[in-house]
Amino acid sequence: MFPTLRLAKAARVTLFTRAGCGLCDTAKHNVMQLQKRRPFEYTELDIMVAENKSWKDVYEFDVPVLHVQSVQGQQAGTGGALSDPKKLFHRFSEQEVENLVDEAEKAS
Repeated sequence: MFPTLRLAKAARVTLFTRAGCGLCDTAKHNVMQLQKRRPFEYTELDIMVAENKSWKDVYEFDVPVLHVQSVQGQQAGTGGALSDPKKLFHRFSEQEVENLVDEAEKAS
């Protein structure tokens, strides 16, 4: 597959994290290793930052949490609607992240 086609169907990946979290560091490493091999939109949200309070209320005792979503209706990066997130909690492998990214790309 051409890289531009993959970017057009890219999954949106969000890692909910906090500073000083060893599991979060491992999760970030796994996501970054996958992103080196294949492109996707990636965002990290520190739930302890004041503007992310709504996420802290949801995930305070569950980080790291990973959301993987597909962009519905428009190309990735252009503001299309997002699918409901597929989620991974606490400990997850690079392969598990890749499986969800594959699912999201197929759904878009």
